[in-house]
Amino acid sequence: MANFFQQVVAGLGSGAIYASLALALVLILFDAGLNTPIQSLRKYIVPASVLATLGVVGTALLVASAAHAVGFPWTFALVLGAVVSPTDAAAVFAVLRNSGIHLKRRVGLTLEAESGLNDPMAVILTTVLTTNLLMPGTMNGWTVSAEVVVHIAVGAAFGAGIGFGGLWILKKVRLAAGGLYVALMISFALLSFGAPTVLGGSGFLSVYLSAVILGDGELPYRTGLLRVHDALAWLAQIAMFLLLGLLVSPSRMLDVALPGLILAIFVTFIARPLIAALSLFPFRYPAKDVAYIGWVGLRGAVPIVLATFVILSRASGSEKIFDLVFFIVVVNALVPGMTVRWVTRKLGLESDDPPMPRAVLEIESLQPLGETLTSFYIDEDLDLAGVSIEEIPFPESAGATLIVRGNNLIPPKPSATLAVGDHLYVFSKPEDLPFIQLMFGRPEEK
Repeated sequence: MANFFQQVVAGLGSGAIYASLALALVLILFDAGLNTPIQSLRKYIVPASVLATLGVVGTALLVASAAHAVGFPWTFALVLGAVVSPTDAAAVFAVLRNSGIHLKRRVGLTLEAESGLNDPMAVILTTVLTTNLLMPGTMNGWTVSAEVVVHIAVGAAFGAGIGFGGLWILKKVRLAAGGLYVALMISFALLSFGAPTVLGGSGFLSVYLSAVILGDGELPYRTGLLRVHDALAWLAQIAMFLLLGLLVSPSRMLDVALPGLILAIFVTFIARPLIAALSLFPFRYPAKDVAYIGWVGLRGAVPIVLATFVILSRASGSEKIFDLVFFIVVVNALVPGMTVRWVTRKLGLESDDPPMPRAVLEIESLQPLGETLTSFYIDEDLDLAGVSIEEIPFPESAGATLIVRGNNLIPPKPSATLAVGDHLYVFSKPEDLPFIQLMFGRPEEK
């Protein structure tokens, strides 16, 4: 069976495998951007950008120094450092959003924004340093700086253009079936990656930025679209790690086991925490926030893609770089990844946000609606426990739609009373929402 898989990999070729991994990463980043609230992102974009740029460079240099210390030449060590320097959007989003952790927004959004923004710098460093590995001495500091500026500028321009252009198309075009909107959204994702990549920009930055803009706008069949992209992102993650397993040769693992484990431990316990502390020092994050961000700098899909790029270049020692990346990714996924829930509670970083309701009421529509359906959590501070629906002074055009209480759905009859822990769904016009929020507080985020 192992020989069969190796024959499949050999038949596909490294180019096809790299294309498959890049496609998977595009789907993951696109899903991440769709679920990133742009208003919250603006608050933490500066510290996240520092982590995603200077933090990536610093991590690459530290890992390169460690790799050189265990016996690898500098040209090889620098490429390895660049490959493992970025955190991974797939791993970070999976841990923070799908593990039931209610993390404080400042920490969670900083980690998520960093993981979405740091790919361009890592791609640039890997490209430049791989070229230097092939032709030593051809790159200098000015060349690298120019590459960085071009990649970021072109990627950001295309991401913004495709994001706003996509929203305009969605408003103007009416497709015959809801499923066609999924195909249209995927075409936006592929275009936002391919166009800037061909022109020398960062396709990964473009994908993430375009998805953030699209997710902030009015999307037809929004709930269904987000659910499909979530499923595609999970499928992409599974495919990535399957290909990683197919590309790894057990016979080569023994040759790099010791340096691989040393470097994996160095990245997890020294390089990432130190760089996080230095990058966030000017922003006065609390010490426990810095410690958490330093610990949850998970590696995964992105280093796999970058290592595959190095193999594709046929540079000397490229397979050894891939094997070392395997150890770093696996150890990083097992050690910080499996302790995230415990560390979150230990550092007291769980959010005070209310728990998600067991059942969610949503409206799907092809056309933008003039009314909204909003959910509110009833806590003890609202003094609404024991109050009946008929006693609540709703505006004329608003009303209660459903009460979710634990595992039960309660019809909002006039005599129905609210209890602490309820999730109340309210139908209203947008102009009535400020008044309703005076009674029920901030709406729940979906």
